[in-house]
Amino acid sequence: MATLVRSISQSGGVLCAAIDSTDIAAKAEQIHETSATVTAALGRLLTAASLMGVMLKSEENSITVRLQGGGPAGLLIAVTDGLGNVRGDVENPIVEIPLNGLGKLDVAGAVGREGTLSVVKDLGMRDPYVGQVPIVSGEIAEDITHYYAVSEQTPTVCALGVLVNPDLTVKAAGGFLIQLLPGASDADIDLLEQNVQKLPSVTQMISQGATAEDICRRCLDGFEPQILDTTHPEYRCNCSRERVERALISIGKQDLQQLMEEEEQIEVDCHFCKKKYRFEKEDIRRLLEKAK
Repeated sequence: MATLVRSISQSGGVLCAAIDSTDIAAKAEQIHETSATVTAALGRLLTAASLMGVMLKSEENSITVRLQGGGPAGLLIAVTDGLGNVRGDVENPIVEIPLNGLGKLDVAGAVGREGTLSVVKDLGMRDPYVGQVPIVSGEIAEDITHYYAVSEQTPTVCALGVLVNPDLTVKAAGGFLIQLLPGASDADIDLLEQNVQKLPSVTQMISQGATAEDICRRCLDGFEPQILDTTHPEYRCNCSRERVERALISIGKQDLQQLMEEEEQIEVDCHFCKKKYRFEKEDIRRLLEKAK
C-alpha cells in the first residue's frame, strides 16, 4: 500500500510531502508492461504527480502532467486527483538503451532533453490553469523543480526514484516535494539545504525500511515538523463504459455512422488501465440517436 505524508515546520515556513509509491509504480509496470528504464521514468512521473495532487485545495481538483522530451519513450502522461490517486500512460513502453555514465537506468536518455513539461490544473474554474516549461534534464525531478520555480514562482526541492529488480518488477519507488512558504526565513533555507545535501537517495531510504513519515522527518530535521495528514493513494483509473460512450458520441453522427457501416464490432481500449470496451452494431445505433 502506497503511503503519502504531508508535514510542515513548526514555524510554518516549510512544507514537505513524501511518498512511498512502490505499489503505484509496480501497478503501472504490470499494466503497461514497461522495460526497466521506462518503468523508472513513468514511475517517477506518477510519483511526482501524486505529490503535486495533494498540494491541491480540493479532492475534486486534478492535475495532468505531460512530459514530451523527444526521447524514444515518447509522450509520458500522469493524471492525479486531490488525494494523490494517480494514473498514467507512456507512448512507447519498451525502450532498451545502455545504462548512463553512473551505471544507472538512463531515464533522461529515454525521456529526452529537448521538449517541454506541461502541467494542467483543473481547479473547478471555467478554464484550467496551464503551465509549460522547457525540460532541463529529462530526469524528471529537476524538471518538476524547474516548473515550480518558473510557472508558480514557488521555491521547491523535488527528489524522485524508482529501483527496478532484475526481473523488471519494482523494488522501491518514492519521492518528496519540499516547498518554501511565505514565512520561510534565510535560516530555514540554509538548514533545509544542509538537510537535503545529507540525504541518501529516496530508493535507498525506502529499501532500508524508511517510511514516508521518516523521510519527511529527515527532510525537516531541526524544524520540529508537525504531521498534517497521512493518506494511501493508489494507481486508480476512473474509466467506465459510460465515459467511453460519451467520447464516442462526441465524435459526431457522421463518423459514428461510418463506424457502424464499416465495423461489425468496435473495441475501445483505455490508455491508462488497458481495459477493453466492446460495442456491437446495436450499441452504436443507440449512440447514434444521441449524437448531433
